[in-house]
Amino acid sequence: MSHWVYILENPAGKLYIGQTHDLTARLADHNHTGPTQGKFTRKNGPWILIWQEEHPNRASAMRREREIKTWKSLRMIRLKLLECHE
Repeated sequence: MSHWVYILENPAGKLYIGQTHDLTARLADHNHTGPTQGKFTRKNGPWILIWQEEHPNRASAMRREREIKTWKSLRMIRLKLLECHE
């Protein structure tokens, strides 16, 4: 089963990085506006998928997610991943 590393963006330009085996369901979950409080993506949406990368398994996707998150800088993420794909 394939896994995906993905980046979401909200209207304010904030990014969210995650990994999943089902992009469609995960995006719907992030944009859910139900009564659950304290969820970053639910409070800061709506989110759109702006980048995705397929991986052969969850372990590989988790490693890549951690790598991207270590860059910490929104500028660095945009430079390394997003601008090179536009």
